[in-house]
Amino acid sequence: MADHPLKQSITDAMKDAMRAKDKPRLSTIRLMLAELKRIEVDERIDLPEDRIISVLDKMIKQRRDSVKQYTDGERMDLANIESAEIEVIQEFMPAALSEAEIADIVNQAITDSGASSMQDMGKVMNSARPHLAGRADMAIVSQLVKKQLS
Repeated sequence: MADHPLKQSITDAMKDAMRAKDKPRLSTIRLMLAELKRIEVDERIDLPEDRIISVLDKMIKQRRDSVKQYTDGERMDLANIESAEIEVIQEFMPAALSEAEIADIVNQAITDSGASSMQDMGKVMNSARPHLAGRADMAIVSQLVKKQLS
């Protein structure tokens, strides 16, 4: 199976963390690689770059939810660990889009899908998702689409 540049950079970062004896970073990178490997084995595929990004994006979302729950439960020690993991995972994500760039993509998706009401929100989200995956928080995108369509 051919390695993709993103997967290779994650593997290289793991080796660097091992050499530096940076245990928290190494642990997070190993979690990332384990999740990618699990999907590859389960589905018997070589993950394409965009799918790797969506897996990493999902890992970030899970950790954000954990941070919120830990913060609500006044467990800042655990929230800090999750926040540190988010920072490590985000290093491998594409650069985040600005609000103006997100708005442009949403407007283009509305135009492309011919959406005119809230009933067309699914079409707009499906059209915008490939351009925004891993580069924008989809909850914010969803709010923007709702605002545009209402």
